[in-house]
Amino acid sequence: MRRSNTRAEIITVHDLIQKDNLCIPEYQRPYKWSIKNINQLIDDILLFQEKSAYRLGTIVLHKDEKNNFNIVDGQQRTITLFLIIMAMKNYNFNDKDTDNELQKVQITSNLKFNNSISHYNIKQNYHEIYRRVQEFDIHTINFLLEKCEIVVVSLNNISEAFQFFDSQNARGKALDPHDLLKAFHLREMFDSSEEEKTKVVQTWENMDQSQLADLFSNRLYRIRNWSKGNSAKFFTTKEIDLFKGISINSKTKSLDPYAKLYQMANIFVDNYNTSSDRLIDFNPISYPFQLDTPIINGKRFFEMISYYSNKYNKDYLKDKKIIKLLNDKDYTGRTRTGDRYIRTLFDCALIFYMDKFGEKEIEKVMRKIFIWAYAKRLEMHSVYLATIDNYALETNMFKTIKEATSYREVLNFHIEKIQINDANIKNNKLKVILEEYEGYYNGK
Repeated sequence: MRRSNTRAEIITVHDLIQKDNLCIPEYQRPYKWSIKNINQLIDDILLFQEKSAYRLGTIVLHKDEKNNFNIVDGQQRTITLFLIIMAMKNYNFNDKDTDNELQKVQITSNLKFNNSISHYNIKQNYHEIYRRVQEFDIHTINFLLEKCEIVVVSLNNISEAFQFFDSQNARGKALDPHDLLKAFHLREMFDSSEEEKTKVVQTWENMDQSQLADLFSNRLYRIRNWSKGNSAKFFTTKEIDLFKGISINSKTKSLDPYAKLYQMANIFVDNYNTSSDRLIDFNPISYPFQLDTPIINGKRFFEMISYYSNKYNKDYLKDKKIIKLLNDKDYTGRTRTGDRYIRTLFDCALIFYMDKFGEKEIEKVMRKIFIWAYAKRLEMHSVYLATIDNYALETNMFKTIKEATSYREVLNFHIEKIQINDANIKNNKLKVILEEYEGYYNGK
């Protein structure tokens, strides 16, 4: 990072609300602080108001060509502080000293919000804040305005601003790994318009965030690692480089030979979709994503996550016999921790196969993968995360799928006969299908 472009200062809340060029950039996530977050901040202000100073956190700003300061990190806390000040000014304290003090406070910043989620949460949170400020007195107000401090880091370069954002959050617990990836890949979209950035962020934020976290940790992360022969137990901030790859943009002067293929596909898809012919046939194409190929940084990353989120949701292949069995309420063991681990193993192998060969002979392949995965459930009394991790690496199912050039190679995958320990099965549902497959069940 170039120090000449970086400026750090400690300012008070009073100084913050008087900054008249603060902006919420279009690519920012919506304002989503909950009532719980609001009350925690107010509780902290009340708890520490006897201190000589209290540090509220860090805000990262990017100074653009219009001399506006775009909030890259710290948006949630910044908006909340503005709401607290507005509520204090609007509340009738019936105290002349308090009223006189608040009359001196001028909010010169003019933050604008275009997201409906932000509008809703701001309205809801303001009502709660207005209720809580009745607990304030002149001492609390002065403490918040003059003694509560914020570290403001201002950078002229958007890339450096996001890099600082990454490093700050990677050391803490503020964001999930996929949120750090969002910041990284937004930074890689410097060739894109603000409209395009806004679109990808809105699509990302409209996804169920718990399902998004599950998609990364239980599917994408494990498939990519197991296919490489690597362990895949926990997806943390240390593993996010697995989802960083090739940068293909206007500043790319040269690419390694292996990347040329992906550059050609990237350019072809863009040119095809922007062709005037699409105004006639309305037949755009998507980038040909594959789970074990390099990530294309920037907008392709967001397209890829949206693609896999939609393609392999919880309802995929729900009409197939084995899927019905595994989802059947009569299979009471399905909610056990060990059974959920095995289901993850099954899902990952099935998704990996379908990603490469579609639904070719899907019924037969599904049976094969079912037998391979659930052998561990039927053979072992207890199944742990380490169990499926070791099993995925010790057997060659993921390697077979990765290296296969025909679906037949997966169908021909060899599975040892299963010696079932009946004491490990809480009901007979898992046996139903296995008993149909001659040659696998207890040496048939």
